[in-house]
Amino acid sequence: MTDISLIAFDADDTLWECQTYFEKVEKEYCRLLSPYAPADEISKALFATETANMPLFGYGSKAFILSLLENAARVSGEQLTAEEVTKIIGLGKSLLRLPGKPIEGVEKTLKVLHKSGKYHLVVFTKGELLDQENKFRRSGLRPYFDDIVIVTDKTPDAYQRLCRQYHAKTGQLLTVGNSFSADVDPVLKIGGWAVHIPYYIEHEEEEGKYVHPRLLRIAKFSELTKYLCPMPRF
Repeated sequence: MTDISLIAFDADDTLWECQTYFEKVEKEYCRLLSPYAPADEISKALFATETANMPLFGYGSKAFILSLLENAARVSGEQLTAEEVTKIIGLGKSLLRLPGKPIEGVEKTLKVLHKSGKYHLVVFTKGELLDQENKFRRSGLRPYFDDIVIVTDKTPDAYQRLCRQYHAKTGQLLTVGNSFSADVDPVLKIGGWAVHIPYYIEHEEEEGKYVHPRLLRIAKFSELTKYLCPMPRF
């Protein structure tokens, strides 16, 4: 791991909190639609709608808003009132104003990594361009990064393009993130390194048992400095 030169950080639920806001919106959404169906039925239908829309809409708050509206129309039997539509749009817009406040330990750790001068530090995230840029700006973390790169999906090819952009070999890439499928698996497949920081440790399933020589699991973001400073090592 001593050759690491490029570190790509996931954004949502790695640098700042995100998922809890979506859960709060979904809870209020189910309450709003309670005259039409039970909460568990609404949530199940919403998940199916989001999954079906992902190839067309991608990820992010705006895609979620469209799925909220489509699902509400279906669950209500197309009986939604104009007032209910307006309230759903308002719930979705609240996600576009997320504070982007860094998770505990994030800024202090990034400051140490940036000061070391050993790495290119990049935010590598998927989602809607303006939404992610706004959260990044509000986070106050811009001084510690070389760039923010926003992609439609985190595929092995997307990570390889990132390496080419920074003239790094795939074996010099380290990713840090909370998602095994997006932040870990694609990078291991191309010969890179990965640090997995599960956001919900209790939700870690089979991937939590996965062992790989280029994979490290830590509980807190602040633990990164133990493995990356003064020299990168596992």
